[in-house]
Amino acid sequence: MKNEWAKITATYFYIGYLKPAPGTWGSLAALPLAWLIYAIGGVWLFIIAIPAAYVKGYLATKWMTEGSDNHDPSEIVIDEVVGQWIALLPVFIGASHAGVDVLALWPGWIAAFVLFRLFDITKPGPVGWADAKNNATGVMLDDVIAGVMAAVGVAGLAAIWHGIGA
Repeated sequence: MKNEWAKITATYFYIGYLKPAPGTWGSLAALPLAWLIYAIGGVWLFIIAIPAAYVKGYLATKWMTEGSDNHDPSEIVIDEVVGQWIALLPVFIGASHAGVDVLALWPGWIAAFVLFRLFDITKPGPVGWADAKNNATGVMLDDVIAGVMAAVGVAGLAAIWHGIGA
């Protein structure tokens, strides 16, 4: 039972088995659930969902990789879901603050997706450091850091596009 739960969670309902580029599929699949969570409970429910998904993802990743030499199998994509949600956070906060439909901020969705994938794939600086940990913490943490970097990029792009302080 624990192993099947871990597999469903870690692969994000088996999305991680899609080829090629399971991490990109996981990031894409994270978007509709992010929208649904926001639609149900607004920005605060979405903020709560991020650490909840992290904890669930950490446990599932730990259980799935227990006793394996491969600390980060490509089918594990719950880490991409968490990172992608972090990258989307400025978009959701902006929509909530402005009182607009979150889908109206579609350029922010695209920026969040592209920047997150860029940082997750290239693993600059602290992303690569976390990835090198070779354990469940590293699997999850590199995507958290990539998500934070992407979120900063999204906020910066929004500030430039909308005029800083305008």
